Amino acid sequence: MKTVELTAIIREIQDRVRARYPLGEAAGIPLPDLMPVVHARDAALSKVAAIGTVNPRRGGPVNAAVQAGKRLIARSLRWFVREQVEFNRASLLCMEALLEALNETKRSLAAAGAENQRLREELQSALDGHARRLAEETASLRRETAEVREEAVNLQDIRKHWAEWRPEWERKLAVNEMQFLRSVADLQTGFSHRVGLMEATFRDLMRSQHTDFHGALDRYGVDIQKRLWEDLAKAHVEFDRLIHEELRALRLRLVAAAEAPPPPSTGAPAPSEPFPAPAIDWLRFAQRFRGSEEWIKANQRRYLPHFEGRRNVLDIGCGRGEFLEVMREAGVPARGIDLAAESIALCRDKGLGAETADLFAYLSALADGELDGIFCSQVVEHLPPHLLPRFLTLAAQKMESNGVIALETPNPASLAIFATHFYLDPTHQRPVPAPLLSFYLEEAGFGGLRVDYLSPAVETLPALAALPEPVRDALFGGLDYSIVATRL
Repeated sequence: MKTVELTAIIREIQDRVRARYPLGEAAGIPLPDLMPVVHARDAALSKVAAIGTVNPRRGGPVNAAVQAGKRLIARSLRWFVREQVEFNRASLLCMEALLEALNETKRSLAAAGAENQRLREELQSALDGHARRLAEETASLRRETAEVREEAVNLQDIRKHWAEWRPEWERKLAVNEMQFLRSVADLQTGFSHRVGLMEATFRDLMRSQHTDFHGALDRYGVDIQKRLWEDLAKAHVEFDRLIHEELRALRLRLVAAAEAPPPPSTGAPAPSEPFPAPAIDWLRFAQRFRGSEEWIKANQRRYLPHFEGRRNVLDIGCGRGEFLEVMREAGVPARGIDLAAESIALCRDKGLGAETADLFAYLSALADGELDGIFCSQVVEHLPPHLLPRFLTLAAQKMESNGVIALETPNPASLAIFATHFYLDPTHQRPVPAPLLSFYLEEAGFGGLRVDYLSPAVETLPALAALPEPVRDALFGGLDYSIVATRL
């Protein structure tokens, strides 16, 4: 290690010791000298170490025997001096604590002196700064006073010259005022003449525009009246067509009702399923392939605005009762039917009104116009094609005027359903295109149809996002669609 580095280390150690054990005075505060206390403590420590020991002697048998006797006496009296030894050690510990407290007090006094010195320096610096600013402001005030005096001299000179120039200025002002009044009179005369000319021109122009306006108004009135009669004629033709179509549909329904075979003795028509469903756990099937009840409820809340305020709503194919729960939360009276007994048991366990029934038998047993709302989700694809028109006709017969029907079913216009959901259900018959289902509804007596496409295929199959948007919309649109219609 170099001499310079060793010197720096020694100086650093000395600085630390001085900081911990300050001597002399700190910023004018005298500090007590604790070195006598330190020497007394060291002397006491040396005596404590000698308690219970035997003083050394020169060698020899006599001295050895004396030393052995002294050690024996010291050991035999150790119990007697034990308390004194402990008291001496406690006194030394107390002295150590007092010494450390005094050192801490010295350090606090040194820190207070340093802080006092720092505050004095800051105060002196602040006073010096205020003195400098005061001197600068005094010099500035003197300069401004000199400028004000100079301005006062200039103002006196201006007042003297103004007193000399005022009579001439007043004379010129009177002459200019007379000339100005004559000019104003001439301008007023010319302005009156021009205003008269402009007024005459404006009246002629307004008279011409008024004549043109009335002519254009007459022409446009005739044109508007002609268009109105044309629109009325078109509306009359359209109303005649709609009335003719409604009468035709009514005649077809009456003919179909007259030609329909009488129902069997049990009062129930033919079942809506051509073959029995496989014996599987349908609740587990719905949980896996349809989704959780919470998810389906969230999706079916979109139909709530169409059924608010209804008094008698029927859920055909109610399943686990998701739509019935939505209706109950909204305060709409609703009941459901389903062929799956386990689904009906689940609905009843929830406190929902539901029963096991075939939709044709159940609707046939209702009075005409009894219902004001029907909800049918994921059902029409289970019906044989030849029974679908019969179902919609029967639903229209049991609904009052302005009743609402909402149907939801897979969308065959989206090819993605055949690769994902449709063939997962073994009871599916055939998907129903939206135009065909709309036609069946119109034939049954429904109007105001609204078709919405749901669940875009790109959400289920993200790979479709790579296709051009027109192709994706045309062939891979919504996986499902819904139709909401009103009973006419």
